[in-house]
Amino acid sequence: MKKIIFLSVLLALLVSGCSLAIPVSKNSKKLLKPEEAKAAAEKFVNENLLPSNVKATINSATLEGDVYNISLNVQGKDYTSYMTKDGAKFFQSGIDMAASAKNQAQASAQNDNTNAQASQPSDNIPKTDKPKVELFVFTYCPYGTQSEKGIIPAVQLLGSKIDFKIRQIGAMHGPHEATEAQRQLCIEKQYPAKLLDYVQSFALDSGIGACGSDAQCSGPLVDALYAKYGMTEAKIDGCMKTDGLALYAAEQANSQAQGVGGSPTLVINGVQSSAGRDSASYLAGICSAFNNAPAECSKQLSGAAPAPGFGAGTDAGGGAAAGCATPQ
Repeated sequence: MKKIIFLSVLLALLVSGCSLAIPVSKNSKKLLKPEEAKAAAEKFVNENLLPSNVKATINSATLEGDVYNISLNVQGKDYTSYMTKDGAKFFQSGIDMAASAKNQAQASAQNDNTNAQASQPSDNIPKTDKPKVELFVFTYCPYGTQSEKGIIPAVQLLGSKIDFKIRQIGAMHGPHEATEAQRQLCIEKQYPAKLLDYVQSFALDSGIGACGSDAQCSGPLVDALYAKYGMTEAKIDGCMKTDGLALYAAEQANSQAQGVGGSPTLVINGVQSSAGRDSASYLAGICSAFNNAPAECSKQLSGAAPAPGFGAGTDAGGGAAAGCATPQ
C-alpha cells in the first residue's frame, strides 16, 4: 500500500506543474554530458521516487539552457522533467515563462475585448431623453421569467428616467398563463407601483412554478404575494372580472402589431434589442438609448444571467439565448 501511495504521489507531482527541487547529489560539481545526465536521472527516479516493482525509462536528456530536459516514461505514460547540468537537482516540471506571459497577455486582451463588447451594445437603438423600454413575455415561459429576473434590478435602478412596461404576448402554456397575464395587467392598473415587486417575487417563487396549471396549488402562493405587498385580493379579482379580457386582448394586438415573435423580446425605443439577460447587460442596453446617460448607468449590477424558469440561481445551462416561440 505504501508503494502504491508513493507511486501515486510521484505521478501527481509529474503532472502537477510544480517546480519543487529534489537534491540528487549534494557533492556533485561535474557538468554531465547528455548520456551521463540520462543515466543519473534514471538512477535517481528509480531508486528514490518509485517502488521496486515500478521502473521508469528515460527516453532522452536534452540540454535546454542551463538544465537538461528529461523525457521519461512511467507505466506507459510520458512525462517531462528537468535536471540541473551538474545533476544536483531534479525538478518535476518547468514553466516556459515567456510563453506563459504571452498566453496570459493574449487571454487578458481577449477578456478586455469581450468585456468592452458586452458593455457597448451593437443594436442600432435610437437615442431619446427618456427611453421607452418594453419587455414582451409569456408569464409562464421559463425564459420570460429569466429575463424578468434579470431586467427588473436595472429598471428599478433607473426608475422614472425610463418608460418601462412588461408586455403580455398571450398564452402558449395553457389557460393558467392567460389568467396570470390578466392578473398582472390588473395589478399594473390597480397597484402600478407594486407590479415589478410582484413580478419579481412571482418569477423567483419555485413553488408557483411547480404548481403549473394547478390553480388550487398556486392560489395560496399568489395570495401570499398580495399580502406581502399590501394588495387587496378582491380589488384585483374584481378588475380581472370586469377588465381582464379587454386588457389582455389589447396586449395581444399590440404584440402582433410590433411583430414580436417570442418570449422574451426586448424592445427599446421601438427597436428590438439583443441585450443579454443579466442585469448588467440589460442596464448597458437601456443606457445606450439615452441622449445623455444618467449617473445610474455607471452603477455595477450583476453580470450573471438568472436561471431560466421559476426560482433563484444563475444560468448554468446556456439558456441565455433560448425563448418560447409565439404560436402560429
